Amino acid sequence: MDNNKLHFLAKTADILTRELDSSELVKELKVVLESYITLKDLNIYVFDPNSSTLRNYSKNWSIIDENLPQEEKISAYNAYNTIHGNDFVINNKAYKLPQTIGEISFRINSLYMPIVKGGMCFGIIEIDFEENTSIDMEFLFLMKIFGAQISLKLQNIVLNEQSQVNVEFHDAMKNIAKIIETQYELNYIVPLIGEMLDRFISDHLIYVFLKQEGEFKLIWPKACNDERIFEALKHLDSSYGYILTNDDKIGAFPLLTDGEITGCIVARSMIEKLSKRDIDYLEQLTRQSAVTINRANNYSKILQYATLDALTSLNNRRQFETRLKQEVAAAKRQQKPLCGMMIDIDFFKKVNDTYGHAAGDEVLRKTACIIKDLLRESDIPSRYGGEEFAILLPFTHLEEAKVVGERLRKAVEAAPVTVGEEEADKQDISVTISMGIAEFNPEETGEELFERADKALYEAKKSGRNRVVTI
Repeated sequence: MDNNKLHFLAKTADILTRELDSSELVKELKVVLESYITLKDLNIYVFDPNSSTLRNYSKNWSIIDENLPQEEKISAYNAYNTIHGNDFVINNKAYKLPQTIGEISFRINSLYMPIVKGGMCFGIIEIDFEENTSIDMEFLFLMKIFGAQISLKLQNIVLNEQSQVNVEFHDAMKNIAKIIETQYELNYIVPLIGEMLDRFISDHLIYVFLKQEGEFKLIWPKACNDERIFEALKHLDSSYGYILTNDDKIGAFPLLTDGEITGCIVARSMIEKLSKRDIDYLEQLTRQSAVTINRANNYSKILQYATLDALTSLNNRRQFETRLKQEVAAAKRQQKPLCGMMIDIDFFKKVNDTYGHAAGDEVLRKTACIIKDLLRESDIPSRYGGEEFAILLPFTHLEEAKVVGERLRKAVEAAPVTVGEEEADKQDISVTISMGIAEFNPEETGEELFERADKALYEAKKSGRNRVVTI
């Protein structure tokens, strides 16, 4: 083998050992090949068994159909289907190398080489040449080595990407299962499940419905404008599994409890069909979601007579509503002041997304602890739901309540929360709260008092967060 060929193979090996993204890798390989022979283009296609399509590696795994004109698409698929057991497809004809290099040369327009793993072809390398390009047998033997080098690289890339998907899948399953350790309110749990599914199945839109009074109600996200989804929901039946629309772009996966449909997770693809792999993952994630939601319902029934929130040890929502009626009645009877305070942890969703839900729980616990420590014995703090807290301040006028609110706000801001399960992962994050306060008017109800406090909270968040607004 002459020096030019050795130099070419050495440069190829160097490119394949570098950390390059897909488009850069193909571009570099094309440059090194152009240094050896004149060509028009170089493409790498990998077969996806889930969708039975060729995907263009250099264009972020996009389906080949979207990027080629019809005649080229046919050529690419024909080459893939005929190259098995052969060394090349040259000018659309299968070709197997002889045992020895002969003195043969011929003109070439296109060359396809197999990407092989364990003797099986799982993709093709496509080279388009300039007109009147001539090659010999030595060049074909060189291309066989070139193709083998690329095959090894692609094997590792595909394996690593699939391993990463599997890790993310198991993480999603685990995280959905873990929600129930500290949360049992469906209006908090279901959006978390929706967000987890949406992050894992990032190529498709995810919708979560729960069945209420015989009808499917969209819980997450806030809107769904595709009538095909609502039509698909009408055809769900507990006697069989998921259903797909005729174009295979929408899948409805029922949430089942004791054989009854209690909700549904819907995946909607904007471009491609739902693949077999997507469907398999969604089936398993839906089953885990159903278990978590069912446990939340059971816990909720058990805890409906309890008075304390399991995570923060503050009064729960039900106990808060009981105490609100009592304090409003006392304020009217004794003609004493009463203030209501609504608190929201700023950017709490970002904490969950960045550091995980265990970190979010720690932020809730630490904030609740600060609230308890700084209030009087007569004050009534409660976890209202999610990242919101409600506080009743008996015998307190609005200006006094504002002083209390500022003290709470500053204390939370001054106390970073340590998150991270492993010692090496621990870090301190800053937390702030926004607050709305209203003073009770004897002409209103307790619910109306906290509606006004909630409006003040909205103003605090709208005007920049980490502040107290009174109304």
